[in-house]
Amino acid sequence: MADPPESSRDAWTVRNIVATMFPLLIVLSGLEMISGMVLESVEETYLSNPTLFVLVPVMIGMGGNLGSIFASRLSTRLHLGTLSFNLRDETLWTNIVAVVGLGSTIFVLLGVAAWVVGQVITDAPLPLVDLLLVSVISGLLLTGSAILLAIGATYVSFVRGYDPDDTTIPIVTNLCDILGVVILSAVAIAVL
Repeated sequence: MADPPESSRDAWTVRNIVATMFPLLIVLSGLEMISGMVLESVEETYLSNPTLFVLVPVMIGMGGNLGSIFASRLSTRLHLGTLSFNLRDETLWTNIVAVVGLGSTIFVLLGVAAWVVGQVITDAPLPLVDLLLVSVISGLLLTGSAILLAIGATYVSFVRGYDPDDTTIPIVTNLCDILGVVILSAVAIAVL
């Protein structure tokens, strides 16, 4: 494993952290508007299936959470000097399998929970099978996207000399918010 660029070793100052984070957060905040525009464009799908509203916040939150867990593990390994961006890295694959397993479990439970809530909040709840399909398919697609985003953000941060602790989690969580809405909406339209 190569040593990180010299600039990342001296990056732990308030000035460097703010200089890195402020423009990044401005750009990511602008991108967040995309998820609102997507929701508005598929408003009719959600209004005709109110149970889907239960999935939206949890789906985007869990996608960001799973991506953040994975990104922080990558960042820690990078700082310890044990991370290699090699497809034969067994620890990397172990972490990927763990995140996918966690995501699979959570999104099955989310589908069941959304069905239960749908029984209470609407007169015409979606069938359990449909909610499970929407939740699990979109959840696994989002989990895969979060994994790829975490690896990409960690690698680019490392190569550019930024501290991945400062950059990866905001990038992953914000982009997972956007992708969560896009993926959930697309899967809901396809399944329903």
